Amino acid sequence: MVASLLIALPMAGLSVASNFPPQIKAGNHRLVLNGWGPRTKFFLELYEAGLYVTKAQSNPTVIADADEPMAIRVKITSSMVSRTKLMQSLNDGFQTVTKGKLEPIQNGVNQFRSFLSEDVKSGDRFDFVYLPRHGLVINKNGQFKGVVPGLAFKQALFNIWLSNEPVDATLKQAMLKGAVQR
Repeated sequence: MVASLLIALPMAGLSVASNFPPQIKAGNHRLVLNGWGPRTKFFLELYEAGLYVTKAQSNPTVIADADEPMAIRVKITSSMVSRTKLMQSLNDGFQTVTKGKLEPIQNGVNQFRSFLSEDVKSGDRFDFVYLPRHGLVINKNGQFKGVVPGLAFKQALFNIWLSNEPVDATLKQAMLKGAVQR
């Protein structure tokens, strides 16, 4: 059962560092924090994101293309982030990374959107965990929401942050090289 393979995460505390512990577990796999940082837009911090991999890696293409366990954690830090704005941002990201050719992953995008149908507020935490042969597991605040099968969908989602046209270049570098110092 896929639910038994979900990521087991330590409880998140109030500090930024505790939102991104040095290790997490995904199924039977230990993942290490590759890096994390804030997503900002117009000088406002919207969320923080952390990248977890099986082994530290700085090559974004290798990470995004890999068919191995990994995760991206997103912690909403602004009350300006709503479900509508999150969906629009993800839609824009999928359009960018696929160069407008969503057809191969459209079913996955539709499933993903359906798993994110609840309101979004500051403090919410999303874990997007890829497990080979199972797909991308979506958790919100530690609660299982669903699974989107397929490596192609995982690659597109991870490339929103890791492609040559990432949503935030500074965040991309932070996810590849360690935590952003405040």
